[in-house]
Amino acid sequence: MNLFRRTLLGTAAVLPWLPAARAAAPSPETLAVHALNRLAWGPRPGDLARVQAMGWRAYLDEQLQPERLPQPELDARLAALHATPLRDAVNAYRESQRRDPSEGNSERREQVRQAMGQAVQTWLLPALDSPRQLHAVMTDFWFHHFNVFIAKGFCRVMVGDYLHRAIAPHAMGRFRDLLGATAKHPAMLFYLDNWLSTKAGANVRTPGGGAGGLNENYARELMELHTLGVDGGYTQADVTELARVLTGWTLAPGRGRRSDRADELFAFDPRRHDDGPKTWLGQRVPGRGQQQGEWALDQLARHPSTARHLATKLALHFVSDAPPADLIQAVADAFLKSDGDLRVTLQALFTHPRFVSPEVIGAKFKTPQRFVVTLLRATGQNGRPELVEPVVQGLRGLGQAPFAWPTPDGPKTTRAAWLDPEALARRAEVAGRLAQRVNPQASELLATLGETIGPRTRAAVAAEPPRLQAALLLASPDFQNC
Repeated sequence: MNLFRRTLLGTAAVLPWLPAARAAAPSPETLAVHALNRLAWGPRPGDLARVQAMGWRAYLDEQLQPERLPQPELDARLAALHATPLRDAVNAYRESQRRDPSEGNSERREQVRQAMGQAVQTWLLPALDSPRQLHAVMTDFWFHHFNVFIAKGFCRVMVGDYLHRAIAPHAMGRFRDLLGATAKHPAMLFYLDNWLSTKAGANVRTPGGGAGGLNENYARELMELHTLGVDGGYTQADVTELARVLTGWTLAPGRGRRSDRADELFAFDPRRHDDGPKTWLGQRVPGRGQQQGEWALDQLARHPSTARHLATKLALHFVSDAPPADLIQAVADAFLKSDGDLRVTLQALFTHPRFVSPEVIGAKFKTPQRFVVTLLRATGQNGRPELVEPVVQGLRGLGQAPFAWPTPDGPKTTRAAWLDPEALARRAEVAGRLAQRVNPQASELLATLGETIGPRTRAAVAAEPPRLQAALLLASPDFQNC
């Protein structure tokens, strides 16, 4: 075992991995640190002083209006990343696969490598560089809520576009718009197989060339994960009926077919849609064709079970691993009363007294993705293409590679899901490698992180050799909590 790891683990052994008890009335600095740890991807150098000076509530108000925070350079970089229409990327991938379907296809591997770089930068650049930190956090939150798996077929070249065009524009808008954008994006249609779903007895081939048939995958996850929740009051019959409603929601991969825009691949195919009578969630489904699906999304977006499911998930993510019932109810009420306005919903969450209660501050444990991004921000790193590979490799080693969660439920954000001895040792190694590469000063880190690092950890780290102090701070239990 090398000196760094031996010293690190020896120091960590005497430090508490659970957050210390806090004073009944949080100080202005404590509240500023809390806001940056929860509303943002952690503090960058200078952030803590700015938020403390303006007050955390003013910072919240600022973050709830992201369009008022200009970011022209970042917007230009994101636009350049997505200059190639999605249709062209998908067709190029299809052609490469048609020419050589083998696993050794170097052309396809390069397409996948470039697409992964695009997707990671689409996520990482705003997280590191955007002044719209809450928007960046919410974009990540909603991606995992509407999770797709990048290693499934065409998703390899569609996930970056999914994040950029389906998730980010609606991350702090209205939930119904977000729900519709994900439902129609080709990444979701492909991942959960709705592009193949066809009414019984239809004499039409699927876009994939098969005979088709009813596919319930998307309908099930749409209710269980995206809206109503597993206890949301639906039955298996409702899953089947919703799948019938959504038959014909598919893809048109051929250039220029069934789409007015070159970068859109969604299509409604009336030949594959089941136009028979349907009863879903106790209601007769009105209308015909695609409008039946739009109506169903309307119902799901406004359902009380959806409000409670989303409120619970938001409270788990931003407040506590065991969120109190009164907080969940207040957030659900705000969602329903505002017709799914996500800014109103978030304001209710963050202004609730529970959000700043002493037992909540510093009590969440960082997921691997949050750990890595907060490392980079704390050390003043900016988003640049050469970060993609080390970030992907680091996160893969920590068990949360970007866009690689294979199941539709997405990764959990609780302490129990991520805290174990081997994971902590791997995090220490990641922190050590970064500290060796960028050589941050411990005093500068302490100024950036403020009360994130408690007195016991400060004293323990100060007793170690100066060349190890920055790495020890970044690998400390205090830094792992947020």
